[in-house]
Amino acid sequence: QVQLVESGGGLVQAGGSLRLSCAASGIIYTINVMGWYRQAPGKQRELVAIITGGTINYADSVKGRFTISRVNARNAVYLQMNSLKPEDTGVYYCNAVRLGQTYWGKGTTVTVSP
Repeated sequence: QVQLVESGGGLVQAGGSLRLSCAASGIIYTINVMGWYRQAPGKQRELVAIITGGTINYADSVKGRFTISRVNARNAVYLQMNSLKPEDTGVYYCNAVRLGQTYWGKGTTVTVSP
């Protein structure tokens, strides 16, 4: 089992920045995928950024503004979000895949005001 706990969400004005953190615990070795998804009100959950091995991918809507990073020594993954827009508002979920099993955190809410 893998447990994921997100933190760092909050209310920020457009143009501002936030840094999300996700701490993994439990059986964490051989986690080969970690990433961030978000779900805006009334919309489906969507991929924001993901690290698969040494490869990083971003949603087109966040390229150049968001940066994902993983620190294995801390069992953590981060999402630095800059130049935030109101359309970035939503619940952000940490995701991990280990041996074909997918795990989710409970989410942290990001609200970007105009």
